[in-house]
Amino acid sequence: MTMRVLLSGASGMIGTALRMRVRDMGHEVRLLVRRPPRHSLEVQWDPSSGTVPSGQIEWADAVISLSGASLSRLPWSAAYRREILSSRVRSTSAMATAIAASQHPPTVWANASAVGYYGRGPALDPFDEESAQGTGFLADAVAEWEAATAPARESTRVVLLRSGVVLGPMGALTPLTLAARFGLSPTFGSGAQRWPWVALTDEARAIEHILTVDVSGPVNIVAPALNTQSDVADAVARQLRRPSWLRIAAPLMRAGLGVAADDMLLADQPVIPQKLEDSGFEFEIVELDQAIAAAYGRTWTPPAALDATRP
Repeated sequence: MTMRVLLSGASGMIGTALRMRVRDMGHEVRLLVRRPPRHSLEVQWDPSSGTVPSGQIEWADAVISLSGASLSRLPWSAAYRREILSSRVRSTSAMATAIAASQHPPTVWANASAVGYYGRGPALDPFDEESAQGTGFLADAVAEWEAATAPARESTRVVLLRSGVVLGPMGALTPLTLAARFGLSPTFGSGAQRWPWVALTDEARAIEHILTVDVSGPVNIVAPALNTQSDVADAVARQLRRPSWLRIAAPLMRAGLGVAADDMLLADQPVIPQKLEDSGFEFEIVELDQAIAAAYGRTWTPPAALDATRP
C-alpha cells in the first residue's frame, strides 16, 4: 500500500534514514522545512507561529513529525531545558491543530516521543507501553509533548514513537566514539543501568511499518534486548579496537551535567517493544555489536561464524 507522506524533521539522522526508507518502499514524500524551500518536494512551515500549510495536510495520507531540539546536546542548562520542551510542544501543538481543522485529515500521524517517559529508574520490571510515567524533567517533558497531540486524536490515528537510543553515525554514539578513539570508552556510574537502543535502520523500518498497521498511542521503538550502558561502551571499544576502562562516578556526572545525567545517562530503563512486535514487526538487528558495526558502516560477523572458521 503506497501512501502520500508528509515529513518534518527530515534533515536529522533519523529523518534522513526515514526519508530514504519511505522513498524506497514506494511512498510519495514531501518535506516540511522551516527555511525557504530548495526544491519542489519541500514546503515551508513555521511551527513557532502555528503556521502549517493546510493544503499539505489535505494532501497527506500520513504525517510523520520528528521535530525537536536535540537531547544529545549537553549539558541541559535551564534555558536549554526550556528549549527542549517548547520546541516539541510548540511544533506538536501546531500540527495537532492543523490536523484537527482539516476537512480530509491524514489516516495516521506518527509523532516523535522518547523512552524518557518511563523516568530514571532503577526498575525491577521491564517497561512496556502500559507502564506508568516515571519521574524527572525528561519524563514530565515527554508527557507534555505527547499530550499536545490530543486535538488530532478524534480524526486521525495518532502514534507516539517512544524511541530509545538510536545507534547511527551521529547522535548519541558520537561522544562515545570520540572518547573511545582516545582509549577512554567510559562507563557511567555503575554501568549496570539498562540502555534501550535501536539500530538506525530498524528505527526507520519501524516508523514506516507503523504507518500501515493498526496500532495507536505509545509504541516503544527499541531492540528486544536489555543491554546495559557498560555493554554499549564495551561494544564501541571492541569495534574501534580500543580499551574500555574509564569509569565516571555518578556524583561527578551529576556535578557536570545536572539533570541530564540522571534522566539519560544514569537512568535504568529496561524498555521492551511489546506493541511493535505484537503488530508483526521483525527487527533486522538484535545484537548490540551488530548495531554498533552498522553505525560505523562495517560488516559484523557473529561469534559463532568466527568460531566455525578456526581450526
